[in-house]
Amino acid sequence: MQQNPLHKVFYIGTVSSLIALIALCVAWELVLAPLRPGGSWLVLKVIPLLLPLRGVLKRDLYTMQWSSMLILLYLTEGIVRGASDPGLSATLGWIEAALVCVFFFCCILFLRPYKQEAKKLAQQVIQKASK
Repeated sequence: MQQNPLHKVFYIGTVSSLIALIALCVAWELVLAPLRPGGSWLVLKVIPLLLPLRGVLKRDLYTMQWSSMLILLYLTEGIVRGASDPGLSATLGWIEAALVCVFFFCCILFLRPYKQEAKKLAQQVIQKASK
């Protein structure tokens, strides 16, 4: 499979945005703008982000596929809190939404050549089977 020169950039974008999103969520709910002074139990929202971290670091294609869907929950939260929360919390919501977009698009663009290759192989199998 021939890889695009940007393939490594997409991988780095995927990993760095996921790690930045984890750090943002922890800092947001414990220090920067927690719902309650001293921190909030909402920091537990970071746990689902930790689940795909190992697979993303190992470039596991299946993990990257399902994590690109999971991450969209955080896009929803970022937009809602960016539009409804006051002050710093709103800014953090928009930053969260931006990091999710970076992760999603880098992940999809990283997976694209693998999906194209799988499609070609499937077509070859169908052609051989029809002969």
